[in-house]
Amino acid sequence: MNGVHDMGGMHGFGPIVREVNEPLFHADWEARLWAIDRIVLQQGYFTIDAHRYGIERMEPAHYLRASYYERWLASFEYNLIHEGILTDDELRARIEFLRRHPDSATRQDAIPAPPAPREHPQSPPPAPRFAVGDSVVARNIHPVGHTRLPRYARGKHGTIHRLHGSHIFPDTNAHGLGENPQPLYIVRFEARELWGDSAGPREAVYLDLWDSYLEPARS
Repeated sequence: MNGVHDMGGMHGFGPIVREVNEPLFHADWEARLWAIDRIVLQQGYFTIDAHRYGIERMEPAHYLRASYYERWLASFEYNLIHEGILTDDELRARIEFLRRHPDSATRQDAIPAPPAPREHPQSPPPAPRFAVGDSVVARNIHPVGHTRLPRYARGKHGTIHRLHGSHIFPDTNAHGLGENPQPLYIVRFEARELWGDSAGPREAVYLDLWDSYLEPARS
């Protein structure tokens, strides 16, 4: 998906400030949200790829001003409504209740069961098309849905550095269309291929990219 969340190579966000003695969580609600994340992912309410896609569904201004865990919360809300586990009206009513009664004790409601897993035909993953040392080009694609191919690498030349084996394809798994595993590679891109003459001469970027993201480089 092309969106503001795909920030690699973009200018104008200022320096990254490292927080000295940063705590694991800055507020109690962040720790609770982390615990919720363990439950919803491990018990199959939705997948890690759907979790990422939920963040990508945020409005750009909301995404840019939100903290790390606020983005998680937005994804939980989107996915739980999308899966039919709760409704938008139920969420809004609960938010309004807590706004009016901030000291109210946490309700012990019954936890809805996760949705039934979707059945998809399984087939063996395809054989790798590339070997270590092969020259490749990242496809210049602009999908509407989720993808792990960053915008700054599309159309750029790289070299296969390592093969990871076959892994779940996030572009389908994020949308409930099946795991559809395919070969996953580490691809090395020279920094000047990505950023031009402003990049250092001996710098490189290594990206994990699935087989269908790549094409053979033409000699």
